[in-house]
Order: sequence, then C-alpha cells, then structure tokens
Amino acid sequence: MSGKNMYYEQVSKTLIKNFNKRNINAYYCSTKEAAYEKALSFVNEGDLISYGGSMSLNEIGLIKEIEKPIYNTLKKNHAKTQAEKDKIFKSAFDADVYFMSSNAITLDGELINIDGNGNRIAALIYGPKKVVLVVGMNKLVSTVDDGIRRVRNISSPPNTIRLNINTPCSKTGKCENCLTPECICCNTVITRFSRKKERIHVILVGTELGY
Repeated sequence: MSGKNMYYEQVSKTLIKNFNKRNINAYYCSTKEAAYEKALSFVNEGDLISYGGSMSLNEIGLIKEIEKPIYNTLKKNHAKTQAEKDKIFKSAFDADVYFMSSNAITLDGELINIDGNGNRIAALIYGPKKVVLVVGMNKLVSTVDDGIRRVRNISSPPNTIRLNINTPCSKTGKCENCLTPECICCNTVITRFSRKKERIHVILVGTELGY
C-alpha cells in the first residue's frame, strides 16, 4: 500500500465520524471495484434508479451497469431532446435511489456541489428516498472556501472541455467568474446536515476519481 493510500484510509476514519454527526452515512472503499459493489448494495429489486452527471460513476463502471435492462433506471443519457431530458430530471425526484458524486468534500464532513442546470443538486437536497454519492479521496479539502476554489479552478475547466462548452475557463484554465449563457457554475450548494437520517450515503474511495 502506498503512502497516499495509507493516508486516505487513515483520514477516512475522521471523515466518517464527521459525516455521521451530520446525519450522513459514510463508508470507505479502498478500490474502484469495492466502491462499485458497495454502490449496488443500495439497490433493491424493482427500485426506480436515477443519477446525476458524474465522471466518478462512469469510472467505477456504475452507470454502464445500472443502464442494463434488468434495472428500472431513468436513462437521461438516452434522451433525444431537451424536453425528454427535462422530463427525466423531474422524474428523478421520485427515485428510490439517486446516484451522484460530489465536487468536493471537507474534512469536517460537508458536501460542496456546484451545478449549471441544478438538477443534480436539486435531487441531493430533496426528492429521492436515498442519495448515494461516490467520491474519490482526491476531492478532499480543508474548508468550504477551499472546496469552492477547487471546483471553480480544478474541476470546472476540464469539465467544460469534456462537454465542449465554450466558457472563458475552457480557454484560460481557471475561473473567470463568468456570466455567460453556458456557465456551469450557476448554483452552489453546501450540504452541512441531513434532516432525514439514512437518506444520504457517501462512499469514499481511496483513489482519484473524476475531476
């Protein structure tokens, strides 16, 4: 085990305690494979499943799995029009399980998420019975302010390039605090407590996932 992996495993113990005090369940998986199995353990037969856009979910193979016909999944990636996509976004509020990642997490157990459309953070806040986040330990930061800086300057620029979005940060590689129509940093949500116990579950993964 490398020094970084040992660090991830050790600090995860503190993270889990801090998430728990916020009514958020947290678990540590040392590998992508273990995270994949843990994520699927939250799905029961017949559950309505939905998910938010996430490189992390893709990287552990979860989206490919839950889009198989054996699952009852709202497949937003298969929508042919914006109207179809909007309908799926709204139907996600009735999901039994909603999968997503988090743009950043603080050592004190807070979730930091910044969105363009807002459908992903809306589902985190309200609607689905269970929300399961798969988060690489590379997204760990010390404070909320550090997390916001991380999202704007480390996560968003490569995301705009991946999505072929023409924002200033896609050219400069750093946040320009833009107000362009294609801005992907329109809404910021800090989750510091879950009123509903057993609703939010965070799977911490001892490797780098996503941006």
